[in-house]
Amino acid sequence: QVQLVESGGGLVQTGGSLRLSCAASGRSFSGDTMGWFRQPPGKEREFVAVILWNNFDTAYADSVKGRFTISRDKSKNTLYLQMNSLKPEDTAVYYCAATAKNFGSSMRFYYATDIYRYWGQGTQVTVSA
Repeated sequence: QVQLVESGGGLVQTGGSLRLSCAASGRSFSGDTMGWFRQPPGKEREFVAVILWNNFDTAYADSVKGRFTISRDKSKNTLYLQMNSLKPEDTAVYYCAATAKNFGSSMRFYYATDIYRYWGQGTQVTVSA
């Protein structure tokens, strides 16, 4: 059974840091593009960050650029999101996702939720003011 399981969420003060992990199982995701999305309270799910299958090319939403870093350890089949300088507006449920679709280096195609086949159950991040 293919699974993505997020962990590392929690409650943190403004300016703090958290590191989210997404452990993949059931098959290797080394050839997949993987991303992080989030869903703030009362809002739709939105793109946060993506790392391509080559484990090199990355892209970020403008709202997190310079504060968040996406990375992946293929040997551990695990995706990470380092979140620094957290703000109350970062409060959301964070999801990891994986897709085998390949759009080359046209990063904007990877911002859409509907291209991702596999999703985790989400982890809550709450940033207090």
